[in-house]
Formats: sequence, C-alpha cells, structure tokens
Amino acid sequence: MAESRRRRPIDLVLLALGPVLAAAYAAANHAAIRAAVRAQITGPEWEGGPAGAGEMTALGADTWRLTWWTALFVGVVAVAYVVIGVLLRRRGRGRTLLLVLSGVLIVPYALAFLVALINPVRLLAGLYDSPDFASGVPGWQAGTAFIVLAAGLAQTAGLAMAASTGRRVARAGERSTA
Repeated sequence: MAESRRRRPIDLVLLALGPVLAAAYAAANHAAIRAAVRAQITGPEWEGGPAGAGEMTALGADTWRLTWWTALFVGVVAVAYVVIGVLLRRRGRGRTLLLVLSGVLIVPYALAFLVALINPVRLLAGLYDSPDFASGVPGWQAGTAFIVLAAGLAQTAGLAMAASTGRRVARAGERSTA
C-alpha cells in the first residue's frame, strides 16, 4: 500500500526530455552536416584545397550555425518549460500566470519546429548551389525535425501532469487548513 501512495515523478522526466532532445537535435544535425561536408570536399565540383580534420566548408559552417541557433532556441524554451513545470507542482499563488505563460511559449516551440521542418541544411545546400553537399546529407537528417516535435509533445504532457499534481497538492493543503 505504501508503494501505491508514492508517486513517480514522471512529469519531471517528461519535462526534462525537452532540453535533452534539443541537444539530440543539435548532435544529430552536426553529424549529418559533417557527412555532407566530407561529401562536398571529395566531390568533383570542389575547387578549394583539402580541408583539415575537423574543419568545415563555408556552407557547412553556415548550416551548422543555423542549426545550432535553432537548437539553442529550442533548448531555452525547453528550460523555461522545466522551470514552469517545477513551479506548477508547488502549492501557491500564480498558477494561472504560469499556465498562460506556458501557453504563450508553445508559439516559439511551434516556430522552431517549423524552421526545423523546412530543413535549413537542405535549403542552404540549394541556395549555395552545392550538389555535392546536398548529396552527402544523410537521408535520415530530414527526420531530425521530429525530435523537436517530440520534445514539445513530451514537455506538454509533463506540464499537464505537473499542473494536475500541483492542483492536488493545493487541494490537500486547503483541506488540512480547514
């Protein structure tokens, strides 16, 4: 019976998935961009000299920079959701403001998903007119946008669970003081 009363912090795990998945989005895209840079350097249209280990071409650096900023933006929004979720679990005032703020923060999350879905890696490869780079992007890279979606959905579920936990704590506090 004691085990059934002890709640597992599933809501906190779901909230923590946001920043973790933002980092996973960045890491997966970094690996894809590295593969595309290798293909660009070894391709027949490459006019530059041999690149050293760990170096990127201008296209690789630009795509990585855009992807990094997207991942950073998602990470900051995800951390904000973690803070809001932790605050919602507590008993106290300001829950309505936190819920409204969480509703407003879904807009930047959706915009970041849209940017990731547009796929800046392939977009910039087309703008730079670099078929070697574009052919070197792994096929799975287009699916990395769904990592951002998964982060948003996990955090939304975690936030809803945290809000209900906080509501239960607040009700229990009201009963004990009455």
